[in-house]
Amino acid sequence: MTLVADRPVAVPTPDTARTPLPRRLSVAVLLLGTAALYLWDLGASGWANAYYSAAAQAGGQSWSAWFFAATDSAGGITVDKTPFAVWVMGLSVRVFGLGPWSVLVPQALAGVGSVWLLYAAVRRWSGHHAGLVAGAALALTPVAALMFRFNNPDAVLVLLLTAAAYATVRAVERASVRWLVLAGALVGFGFLTKMVQAFLVLPAFGLVYLLAAPTSLGKRIAHLCAAVGAVVCAGGWWVAVVELIPSGSRPYIGGSQTDSVLELALGYNGLGRLTGDEVGSVGGGAGWGTASWSRLFGSEMGSEIAWLLPAALLALVALVWLTRRADRTDRTRAAALLWGLWLVVTGAVFSLMDGIIHPYYAVALAPAVAALFGIGAVTVWRDRGDPAAIGFLSAGIAVTALEAWLLLSREDTWLPWLAPLVLGGGLTAAMAVVFVPVLPRVAGRAVAVVALVLCCVAPGMYSVATAAQAHSGALPSVGPSASSGPGGGGGRGGMGGGGMGGLLGAPTPSAELSAAIASGADQYTWAAAVIGSNNAAGYQLGSGVPVLALGGFNGTDPAPTLAKFQRMAANGEVHWYIASSFMQGSTGSDDAHEIAEWVAQNYEATTVGGVTLYDVSR
Repeated sequence: MTLVADRPVAVPTPDTARTPLPRRLSVAVLLLGTAALYLWDLGASGWANAYYSAAAQAGGQSWSAWFFAATDSAGGITVDKTPFAVWVMGLSVRVFGLGPWSVLVPQALAGVGSVWLLYAAVRRWSGHHAGLVAGAALALTPVAALMFRFNNPDAVLVLLLTAAAYATVRAVERASVRWLVLAGALVGFGFLTKMVQAFLVLPAFGLVYLLAAPTSLGKRIAHLCAAVGAVVCAGGWWVAVVELIPSGSRPYIGGSQTDSVLELALGYNGLGRLTGDEVGSVGGGAGWGTASWSRLFGSEMGSEIAWLLPAALLALVALVWLTRRADRTDRTRAAALLWGLWLVVTGAVFSLMDGIIHPYYAVALAPAVAALFGIGAVTVWRDRGDPAAIGFLSAGIAVTALEAWLLLSREDTWLPWLAPLVLGGGLTAAMAVVFVPVLPRVAGRAVAVVALVLCCVAPGMYSVATAAQAHSGALPSVGPSASSGPGGGGGRGGMGGGGMGGLLGAPTPSAELSAAIASGADQYTWAAAVIGSNNAAGYQLGSGVPVLALGGFNGTDPAPTLAKFQRMAANGEVHWYIASSFMQGSTGSDDAHEIAEWVAQNYEATTVGGVTLYDVSR
């Protein structure tokens, strides 16, 4: 026993007893429902993000391309991320063949796995019901329904970080260095998925173990040092291998200006994201929204993640308050710190970074928001005899109803009755819950169930509406209307270039053009070359043969230089150059555009399927 809020309560212990059949059935329903939401009509999105689909295609054709996460099987240039998510998709393509399902299913399964691991992590310290609510809240978060049906690396990253949180929970329980090292290794593989973003959870994991693990301070520090070593080894081995291989013997590192993974990790995908100083970018901070503490609630990210965010923040305050006098190893406070620091640190970085940020990044917040919502709701309900707890519960229901009303008010025509229903019903439930301590037990539970349903119905229906839409392009977004952001969609009719001049959308080549590109492709290293990775992805997926992405994703990488491309053309390594309109970055290399000018000046143009080609092999 320990004192919490001036009165004795039992310290929560791990919920590790054999699970009764009804509870197992409820978990099965949760996971089957999640699978249905994430897998239903999954192929409607086609190649989704063609950039990563092309890399998966390349990995399915060449083990070398798979290892480096090259965008084509000949190994011209890599994606501008570390390779783990592409490895998963590439293995799926090798096993099941190339198709939308083989590319997208790994992310859907990652979503189901994330829900299961979140349930398991929350259940151990807060019980079955808290775990169930947390898992359902994650499954019904709109940005989760978007990204677990899409093939960006974020889905795999969330799975790895949620697994790392579960391992941290296990480590804290018995001061287990093995579980803590596993948590570090999982975060390391998170780095191999989306670089330094994975490290945003490390303050939460490290501080919780340092404060709550039941062993001496010296051992806690030693265990954390071992975990840091696991992070470095798991995340650094691939970087070391790539850096040690001479640049001419591997693909160029996409997104870098010096052909270096370290530059990519620390610059373009590292500090550059915080400061906006991203060499090779086509937009920077000025093009991706204004840094602000309100960013997560604004028009850019609000519909993605903000539905339960106010309740999660209020739950964090409530849990810290109710455990303010608890022992150092108190599990409820440890859970609040684990998920709360994850939310606060990651949310602060997303809110204040000046570099490129996309709304769907908010999926990295979803496990923490869902965990705090589930733990907070069940904890204050159990402690509902305390006026402070019932006040937190009532306030949480009210702010959730208000936030849902604000978000739904942005939709002009979609379910216009839902916003007033949620607001009116939620505020009524918030008032009714105040009287729960004096109501009959059955009536009190009915009020709680109604309140929970009202809190989840808006994000749940918005998630279903999101899943019902096909999404493609580089910038998918949530909601009842099909949207892929600027440049979304797959291009039109075989014309060269997707959205924003081929930067954010991939073209869909005609059958005639695809046949022309594929004709005699085995005589060349690359059947074609075109500026920009999305342009190359569209033509490669359409033709099934390697297409070189000049300049990488933004067209600003010095890969290849003009001089090198001239040698490649002279040696007969490239068959076609495909003309396209591609926006030019303000920083980085201009080699790709210099190549375009040189080709136009020195080779004869021909038109196939409405697209201009140059035979540079002659």
